[in-house]
Amino acid sequence: MLLHLISQQPRHGYELIKAIEESANGTYSPSAGVVYPTLTLLEDMGYIRVQENAGDSQRKSYEITDTGREYLAENEDSVTELLARLATRRERSEDMPPQVMRALHNFKYAVHLRLGGEPLTTEQANAFAAILDAAAQQLERL
Repeated sequence: MLLHLISQQPRHGYELIKAIEESANGTYSPSAGVVYPTLTLLEDMGYIRVQENAGDSQRKSYEITDTGREYLAENEDSVTELLARLATRRERSEDMPPQVMRALHNFKYAVHLRLGGEPLTTEQANAFAAILDAAAQQLERL
């Protein structure tokens, strides 16, 4: 997906995160911990490179290489399938009641906030898992 987006226009990591989030209508946003190592891997593989003359921006903007275009062409079916899945996810989210969408965003934020802080103790991890399990069970009963 990252390579596909970069093939459309040069982008930096934050723009890629936002583009994916937008394509999923806010229901999915890749973490920086996934995107930036993947960009490094794609660069190491020769599929992308840091764009020269990217202006005064402190951010690295990436552009696709000829090798990256070849790889993308060879894997066109996979890209098409991924884009179709994202479109389906987007369509489903558009039908979602706004109060459910709001609650999901709040839930994601709370989880990321807590897991991004101090490591959980064993007791906290058990309580965290119990809360998630209870919520899943309640939703299944709806």
